[in-house]
Amino acid sequence: MQASTPNFNIVIIGQNNRLQYEALLFAASLRHCSPNFSGRLFVAVPKPGPRWRQDPSIQYEDVLKALRQLDVEILPFDSSVFGESYPYGNKIEALLALPEGEPFVFFDSDTLITGDLTAVQFDFDRPSASQKVEGTWPKPTLYGPGFDGIWHALYRRFELDFQSSLDTSQPIDHWRRYLYFNAGFFYYSCPRQFGERFLSYARTIRDEDIPELIGQTLDPWLDQVALPLVIHSFGGGRDTLPPGLLDGSVSCHYRLFPLLYARESDHVVEVLETVVAPNKVKKVLKSYDPIKKLVLQRKGHKIRDLFDRDNLPKREQAIRNTIKNNGLWMR
Repeated sequence: MQASTPNFNIVIIGQNNRLQYEALLFAASLRHCSPNFSGRLFVAVPKPGPRWRQDPSIQYEDVLKALRQLDVEILPFDSSVFGESYPYGNKIEALLALPEGEPFVFFDSDTLITGDLTAVQFDFDRPSASQKVEGTWPKPTLYGPGFDGIWHALYRRFELDFQSSLDTSQPIDHWRRYLYFNAGFFYYSCPRQFGERFLSYARTIRDEDIPELIGQTLDPWLDQVALPLVIHSFGGGRDTLPPGLLDGSVSCHYRLFPLLYARESDHVVEVLETVVAPNKVKKVLKSYDPIKKLVLQRKGHKIRDLFDRDNLPKREQAIRNTIKNNGLWMR
């Protein structure tokens, strides 16, 4: 590990659905590609409670056993605010259960580690998040404020300096001018501090009457609306992480297995197919049809043959449609 990078923990979310298989795959890829990682790997699991109609925890014993074999710690947490009504809120509430004062990196479960994570020079005092993002929010209405007015109102509500958050190389009302991240990964020096502020900001945005947000959809974007405000409030920003590593050579946020085979590099596919091969992992993952059919039965290569990765369609929907038209879409 680089001397300037402190030890840190990793947290992903696991549940009694596809996330349990993605969590196992993440853990297997971490152990394979980053064997020198010496922090703790937590799979945070929501506890059953009034915000869930059914028990969301991982109950499949074979998954739990495989996770334990990969030195994963199961971390139950309370769903006090979100739960089933907004499952993206899991990534917020799980932070409150992590060890206080220990640096952390959160990853979405549908991520593969594809390189040496210990080589990433995290500055945990200056948080950041994934910039593999599109301008999904806000969607200014005809008679409402534009990007500038909407984001300015949010910074003003939380008494944050708006001007210092801007990328002034971009024009006013272009979405890239404003701090906006994908919540596929983020990090900071203390999960409790980050989580408490993240939860406070998200609840405020959801529950308060902020006039500039009239007509704006917050589901599923609430976490990505609050996240840049939280990061800015802790002195973080766009350029605190060396480029090309996360969402690059060291990690891949693939999202869905058909999209992975369509879009990602040969190296990502090689990592995926290598880490599912050991029997202790394979016998569990084959319970999940997209992995069984696309990876283990190699039907993903039929998807791969449909696309030129140097000349992919600009719109993801076009990629999805091609896969569906060939009868290979599954999730």
